[in-house]
Amino acid sequence: MRNGTVIKGVGGLYTVLFDGGDEIECRARGVFRRERISPTVGDRVAVAGEGGEAVIDVIYERRNLLLRPPMANLDMIFAVIPTCEPAPDLGSVDKMLSIAEHADIDAAVIVTKCELDGGAASRVADIYGRAGYGVFPVSARTGEGIGALSSFIDSLGERVGAGALIATAFAGASGAGKSTLLNALYPELKLGTGELSRKIARGKQTTRHVELYPTRQSGRVYVADTPGFSLLDFERFDFFSVEALPFTFREFEPYLTKCRYTKCTHVCEDGCAVIAAVKSGAIPRERHDSYRALYAILKNKRPWDK
Repeated sequence: MRNGTVIKGVGGLYTVLFDGGDEIECRARGVFRRERISPTVGDRVAVAGEGGEAVIDVIYERRNLLLRPPMANLDMIFAVIPTCEPAPDLGSVDKMLSIAEHADIDAAVIVTKCELDGGAASRVADIYGRAGYGVFPVSARTGEGIGALSSFIDSLGERVGAGALIATAFAGASGAGKSTLLNALYPELKLGTGELSRKIARGKQTTRHVELYPTRQSGRVYVADTPGFSLLDFERFDFFSVEALPFTFREFEPYLTKCRYTKCTHVCEDGCAVIAAVKSGAIPRERHDSYRALYAILKNKRPWDK
């Protein structure tokens, strides 16, 4: 058997990139279907057999798993936030970043369509820069920031040993310009893009399946387009405890041990160091608003809830 990574899966046929660099198309053993398990893009697998007889025989343990769209073992998420058309939904961005932090997945923020609203671009960049994230303001139309972002993605390959694969995903609201951005970064991909509906300010969905594409960094860094926040979900993320929530907001960390009460929720208590930091401007109010919204959702969750 040979080990590799699933880089594409359509109609029960999977493309596996072997560690040696060659690829094969194969199906999965029927036992997975009976066990209600399916290989997923990003899975580390073992393939048995050769040519038309090759099958995925083993699916190794996953480090993380997105359910919608299906993708496993993600190393880095790029949160794509438009300045306008559609308006930026920071609550959805913060939910995704919080999930990524909890799953120990690195993240960075890309602010798109900067040529349309420079003020909004600066505001969003400030919020996430102060939160401790790498921020890349870009314009696929003018080319602003594309070179810096491309260099950063290429540099990810330096983090791993020879033959290893770094899997990254671009995630953002429909219409945020993910496919347009990827085409600007990697024209050879020729990804389909949709026209934004002016009437309802929602993007027309064009991504139909997840596929990992190699970048220029010796094929070691792969990127995937994802359909959007409404379809982005980690396995069992709703079981993420409310007690863990504060630790998923990077900028909260310096203040978490300085509150008056040891069991401070950081929502509304007197003597809360986090709230004091929000009032002083050290923590952006938008981020705290997102924290409060997530807290309200998670405080009533119980481990046995489905």
